[in-house]
Amino acid sequence: MRSLSLAYAAGTVAALVSSVALWAAGHFGVTAKLHVGIAPVLTFNWLYPRLVIGGLWGLQLLVPLSRGPFVRGILLSLAPTLLLLLWIYPFHDGLGWGGLRLGLLTPLLVWAVYLVWGWTAVLWSRSTGL
Repeated sequence: MRSLSLAYAAGTVAALVSSVALWAAGHFGVTAKLHVGIAPVLTFNWLYPRLVIGGLWGLQLLVPLSRGPFVRGILLSLAPTLLLLLWIYPFHDGLGWGGLRLGLLTPLLVWAVYLVWGWTAVLWSRSTGL
């Protein structure tokens, strides 16, 4: 039970960090310069689901991978990135495969956000002894 809660906590903290990074990128015009139509407003209604889902994705940390933190963060980022780009954006949000209706660099931006999530989750989990 301890490992389960630590993995969920690591995913939640990582979701907070990556969500704030995405908000900052939109707020300070980085996404606009990349011609990507993602500029979220930092509200409870936007942030809360990301924290819960980030915690659930954090359960991936329970899968034993004997890789270093850099590679492990990359591997952990792949599943949520692919789900968003290949299922949620095209079928749920109607934004096309890879969210390309938001801009051609959307897949790279999404992956970058999930890389921040993955690396943060791995580092947080290592700091807690998971």
